Amino acid sequence: MRVAGERTFRRVALVVLDSVGVGEMPDAARFGDEGSDTLGHVLATREVKVPHLQALGLGNIRELPLPPAPDPRGSFGRAAIASDGKDTTTGHWEMAGLLTETAFPTYPEGFPGRVIGPFEEAVGRRVLGNKAASGTEIIAELGAEHVRTGRPIVYTSADSVFQIAAHEEVVPVAELYRWCEIARGLLQGADRVGRVIARPFLGGPGNFRRTERRHDYAVEPPQPTLADLLRGRGYATISVGKIASIFCHRGFSEELPGSNNGAAVGATVGALQRADWEGLLFTNLVDFDMLHGHRNDVEGYARALEAFDASLPEIYAAMREDDLLVLTADHGCDPTTPSTDHSREYVPVLTYGARARGGVNLGTRDSMADIGQTIAENFGVRLGAGVSFLKGIEC
Repeated sequence: MRVAGERTFRRVALVVLDSVGVGEMPDAARFGDEGSDTLGHVLATREVKVPHLQALGLGNIRELPLPPAPDPRGSFGRAAIASDGKDTTTGHWEMAGLLTETAFPTYPEGFPGRVIGPFEEAVGRRVLGNKAASGTEIIAELGAEHVRTGRPIVYTSADSVFQIAAHEEVVPVAELYRWCEIARGLLQGADRVGRVIARPFLGGPGNFRRTERRHDYAVEPPQPTLADLLRGRGYATISVGKIASIFCHRGFSEELPGSNNGAAVGATVGALQRADWEGLLFTNLVDFDMLHGHRNDVEGYARALEAFDASLPEIYAAMREDDLLVLTADHGCDPTTPSTDHSREYVPVLTYGARARGGVNLGTRDSMADIGQTIAENFGVRLGAGVSFLKGIEC
């Protein structure tokens, strides 16, 4: 194990392209995801122009509707989800070194009375919905009744989430957040869902739209994560977007907003341009999943890939010689399938930096924890899970 002062990379930027999976895992059928291939299917719909990702080696990971680079600038591979699940919390925890052996509970038929009854009593209102549904569809269906009655819209998905939607002009956002805190406190034991999510919206019938004041209430990680260990060693741990909320705001020395891809990329570039920190920059790009995967918006997904690709030169320009960029995902969310939920897929792994070797085939990693273990080894700490590939990419 390395010690401080022997690190190859002074800073590591770990950027999660939320839901950009690269094909079904062998056990996908157990999750109802047989045939899912988020990236492959999106790339097959038209010519998706991602020259910078292609140059890194995206098309070298496996056969895709994207020609492989003859001399990749980055190292490339894919990682399996070793945990039991396919949700945001599970994926991010795993890449930070924490495996989830028992999946968080899901409620495809809605929440039982033991959950809804105490929640209604605590907030003093009956709920609307209480079913698995798309977020945009359920506010279109129940938004008008919510505005008329003030009753919260409660819904879930194939993931382990308890979501509460409320119109900002009917229920103040602070009150919606309080309701979520109540739900988080009630959902314990066998009903300990991965996340409680506040989903504020605005507009009128036929034109309801979700706002960017979403807030997630996750489960406290049961063991130290990559961010915990690095911060304990005195390194900076900077989160961008929803990353900090996934870890219950634990382990991060600084939290930067990034409610959409553009804002998150901007915050990432801004942090890289600063010279006042050494350590980990952990970013989530939420639009792939939230705006396009969950809405089966194939064209929007393709455009989002192109927009991120176009931002890579700006990210490169902000990097220093001893920086490392790692691109990955947390699961899939194939917009070409009938489902609007996450899919059990491998995730891409791409690395780039002046001190990182290009053209290295990282193969198929057994776990996303390999990403975290690689970063941990660079900074002289060790996670409880994962196999580092640091020596393979060092120059």
